[in-house]
Amino acid sequence: MANRLQDAISPYLRAHADNPVDWWPWGAEAFAEARRRDVPVMISIGYATCLWCHVMARESFSDPALAAELDARFVPIKVDREEHPEVDAAYLSAASAFTDNLGWPLTVFATPDGRAFFAGTYFPPIPVGGRASFRQVLDAVADAWEQRREQVETDAGRVVAALAAASASATAVHDLPDDRELDTVVDLLTRAEDEEFGGFGTAPKFPVAPVLGFLLGRPSGEELAHRTLRRMADSPLRDPVDGGFFRYATRRDWGDPHYERMLYDNALLLDAYATAWLQTREPWAEQTADGIAAFLLGVLRRPGGGFASAQDSESVIDGARVEGEYYKRPPAERGLLEAPPVDAKVLTGWNGLAIGALARAARILNRPAWIVAATTAATMLLERHHRADGTLLRMSLDDRLSDAEATLEDYGALAAGLLELVLASGEPTMAVAARDLVDICLDAAGSAGSASSAGVASAASGPFEAPGGGDPVLAATGLSVRVDPSEGAYPSGLSSMAAAAHTLFLLTGERRYERAAREGMRLVAAQALQSPTGFGASLALMSRLDADAVQLVTVLPAEAEPGAHPSGPADPEGLLGAVRTHPAAVVAVVGEAQAAALADEGFDLFAGRTAHDGLPTAYLCRDFVCRLPVTRPEQLREAAGA
Repeated sequence: MANRLQDAISPYLRAHADNPVDWWPWGAEAFAEARRRDVPVMISIGYATCLWCHVMARESFSDPALAAELDARFVPIKVDREEHPEVDAAYLSAASAFTDNLGWPLTVFATPDGRAFFAGTYFPPIPVGGRASFRQVLDAVADAWEQRREQVETDAGRVVAALAAASASATAVHDLPDDRELDTVVDLLTRAEDEEFGGFGTAPKFPVAPVLGFLLGRPSGEELAHRTLRRMADSPLRDPVDGGFFRYATRRDWGDPHYERMLYDNALLLDAYATAWLQTREPWAEQTADGIAAFLLGVLRRPGGGFASAQDSESVIDGARVEGEYYKRPPAERGLLEAPPVDAKVLTGWNGLAIGALARAARILNRPAWIVAATTAATMLLERHHRADGTLLRMSLDDRLSDAEATLEDYGALAAGLLELVLASGEPTMAVAARDLVDICLDAAGSAGSASSAGVASAASGPFEAPGGGDPVLAATGLSVRVDPSEGAYPSGLSSMAAAAHTLFLLTGERRYERAAREGMRLVAAQALQSPTGFGASLALMSRLDADAVQLVTVLPAEAEPGAHPSGPADPEGLLGAVRTHPAAVVAVVGEAQAAALADEGFDLFAGRTAHDGLPTAYLCRDFVCRLPVTRPEQLREAAGA
C-alpha cells in the first residue's frame, strides 16, 4: 500500500499517514482512480486540532479490518479543511442535504466525479444512541452504489442542482441597510442575548467575534458588546494562564469548553478587546487584550515570524492523550507537563487577521512591540507566500510551501491586515502590496464576469475573485461557487476583500474601490439582515459604509520613530495620546518621508502632509476634506467636535 500522506505539508494529513487506510490526498488523481475502479470516493475532512477527528482516527481509521473494507469498496480521500477551505465549504453545503448535524470530522460519500450522495460527521465503531456504526455506514453506502446505482446518480445530480440554485439565490442584489435597519439588527441581537451568562443563544456557545465587531461599531450596540466581552473574559472560555480563548463552550455558562485555541478567534478577539478599552477605558479590556497578545506572541508565533494556525486540545499526560487536562492544571503543574501540540502550519488569511489585529491594538494600547511582530509576520508572508506573478499561496509549514491555491479569504484578510499595519507603521511597501492584492482580485473578477466601465464585475459573480478561478478539481464536480458569502467564526473572503477595498478608498480616494466594496456587500445584505450572527463582519462593513468617512493622519517629525507613539521630548504636547484613542474610521501615524512616499504611490490622503514646528501634527479630514493641521490634543478635540 502506497503511503501518499507521509510527505504531506499538512500536519493533519501526516497524522493519518500511518493508518492502515490507503489514503489519497485531495487531487485529480484520487478521482481518476475511482473512475478506473468504478467505485465511490469517501472524502474525510477535518483539521489537526479537531477533537472528534482524533477520536474517529483512533477508533476506525486505525482498525485494520475496517480499513481493508474501506479500501476494497471506496477510494478514501483525506482533506485538511484549513488547507483546502473551498473543498470543505462545498462539501459542507452538500452534506446539509443529508444531515443537520454539520461539523468535523465531515464524512462524505461521492460518485467518482465528486458529486455527493450521502454524508455525515463522526461515526462510532459500534452503534451508539441511534447512531449507526462506521462499518454499518460503509455497508449501506456500498450496497446502494452496487444495487441502486441509477438512483444514487440521480440523487447526486439533484444535490448539485439544488446547491447551484441556492448559491444563485443567496447572492441576490439588495440595497445596503441604512442606519435604522442596522439598529434593528442590534435589537435582534439584544433579544438573542443570554442575560444570565452572556453571549448569544444557549449551548454550544461560541465567541462570534465578527458579531462583536459589528456591535462595537454601533453606538446602540456598544453596551451589549461590552457586557458580552466582559463575561467572556471572566468565563472558562478564556485560559487565565496563557490568556488565549478556546474555540467554544459546550455549556450555556461557558463551561466545558472544547479546548483547541484557534488563531482566527484570538486575532479577532484581540481587536475586539482593544476596541472595548478604547470605548470604556476599563482595565478588564486592556488586561484581556494583553493576555491574548501574549498567547499569540508566546505560543503561536513561529520562528520565521508567522503565526501557527492553532493549539490542540489534547496533550499526553501519564502516557495517555487527554482532552483539556493540561488547561485545568494550575501554572506550577503545567510547567511539569508537555503542552498540547501546536498546528504549526502558517495560513495566509489567518495570519492577515493576526497582523491587522496586532497593528490596530498596538496603536490603541500603545504597544510598539506588537507592531514589530506584525511587521515581521507580514514581511515573511510577502517573501514566502507571495509569488512573482502577484498571486498568493495558501499555506506553508516551516520551509515547505503547499501547492494549495489561495482563496479570496487569503487575499482579502492579508490585504486588510497589511493596510492596518500601514496605518500603524507608515510603511509604504505594505500599502502597495495591499493594493496589488485587491487589484488582482478585481481584475480576476473582471476577466471572469461581465465587467462594468469601472472594472467591477457584475453581481452574478461578485466584484472580487481569487486569481486562477479556484480549486480545479472542485470546479469539475459542479460544486464550486463564484461567491461564497458564508461567515461565522471569521470574515468570509467577500467581506474581507470588501473591507480592504473600502480602506483603500479612504487612503487613495479612488471611487472604484468604494464601488467594489458596496457591490460586494449588496450581495449579502438581505441574508445579513435576516441572520446577523452569521454575517457579523459584513454588517460591520455595512455600518462603516453607512457612516461618514472620518480620516485622521498624524505626521511625525523626522527624528520621531514611526509606530512607536513616543511621549516626552518627541511629543511635548501629548498629541499622540489623543490620536491613538481617536474613533476615526482611519487613524494613521506616519513619518514625513513616509507620507511623501505614500502620496507618490497614489495614496492621496497623505499628499502635502508634513510636521509643523518639529512637532507631531494631526490632520483631521472628513471625506478627504481636511481641517487645518493641529499640534495639541485640545485642538484635535475641538476639531472633532466642530
